[in-house]
Amino acid sequence: QVQLVESGGGLVQAGGSLRLSCAASGRIFTFYTMGWFRQAPGKEREFVAATSRSGGSTYYADSVKGRFTISRDNAKNTLYLQMNSLKPEDTAVYYCAAKTSTILVTISYNYWGQGTQVTVSS
Repeated sequence: QVQLVESGGGLVQAGGSLRLSCAASGRIFTFYTMGWFRQAPGKEREFVAATSRSGGSTYYADSVKGRFTISRDNAKNTLYLQMNSLKPEDTAVYYCAAKTSTILVTISYNYWGQGTQVTVSS
C-alpha cells in the first residue's frame, strides 16, 4: 500500500503557473504508475496526466496537453505536475493517484491522495 499527500495548490491569475507535488510513502514508489486527476465543482473527476514507473513515458488529457507537464523523482518518492498558462476552467481539486497497472491510458487507480485546491482567477 502507498500513502499519497498532495501540496502546492493555491490561487493564481489566469496565465500564471503552479507546481503541484505529491509525496508518496509506504511501498516502493517505483512499483506504481502515477497520475493526476482533477474534480471541479459539480463535475465528475477527470483524468489529467499519467507517467510510467520510470517517468520515461507520459500521457495527457487533450485539455492540458502543451500546458501541463507530469514528472516524478523516484529518488525523492515524489510526483509533480507543472501547470503553465493556467485558465479559469483549470480550477478544481487536484488529486494524485497510484496504480500497479503499467498501462498509462487506463483510469482505474488503486490509491488516492486527499487532494489540493487550485483556483485560477480571470
